[in-house]
Amino acid sequence: MSDCTATHVVRFASSFSFPVLCSMKNLIALVLLLGPLLALSQEITVKGDVVDAVRSKRLKSKIVYKSYPTGSISGTINDSTFTFQIFGSSKYQITAETEGYIPRTVIVDPREAVGNVISRDIQLTSLGQTIVLDHLIFELGKSVINPKSFPQLDEVVAMMKENTKVVVQLEGHTDNKGNAEANLKLSQQRVDAVKKYMTSKGINKDRVKTKAFGGTKPIATENTEEARAKNRRVEMRVLKD
Repeated sequence: MSDCTATHVVRFASSFSFPVLCSMKNLIALVLLLGPLLALSQEITVKGDVVDAVRSKRLKSKIVYKSYPTGSISGTINDSTFTFQIFGSSKYQITAETEGYIPRTVIVDPREAVGNVISRDIQLTSLGQTIVLDHLIFELGKSVINPKSFPQLDEVVAMMKENTKVVVQLEGHTDNKGNAEANLKLSQQRVDAVKKYMTSKGINKDRVKTKAFGGTKPIATENTEEARAKNRRVEMRVLKD
């Protein structure tokens, strides 16, 4: 006995229809077929503000958005806030820059949408200050980068591709627990690993400097694991913009 017992018409995106034989096999095939097509028909609104990272005030900026990584769809907004629509499953990068601040790029993914909306503010840091790569994770006591860190590093890479004159310095820090010489070596190995990742994505090695500090520059002095975790970090300083 055939498992195809009935024929129905399936409609989607308000404008397409076709007959489908109903069965469990066909239902699974239908889901696999319609998934990408439905994604292509979905409109998502991306919105946010550009703000000072310390004072949280809005900053009028040049905001450039484009499909990632091809850049085939793009647009420019000159304001402190942005709103635009995206379609389908492509990621988009958004770069904000304004005088006196380090340019910043974020990458948004349609899968982040809640109710067909992605809200993402862009925080800009003043020139001369460092940006803590706070989503950068390493294996404990090693220089192996956790894959969860790749999205933030991809944003740094995208920013440097958008701003081709920018030269950065990666500064490695550990906590001050253990041997100071070993900590210095580990902090150097970690910034070297980040540089290697960035150059593998097309950034010229001469645009990425490195410097290691070990545990000599803590940002938290409490004798707690939380404080030590804050001190284990990589910071990025813009040397040339």
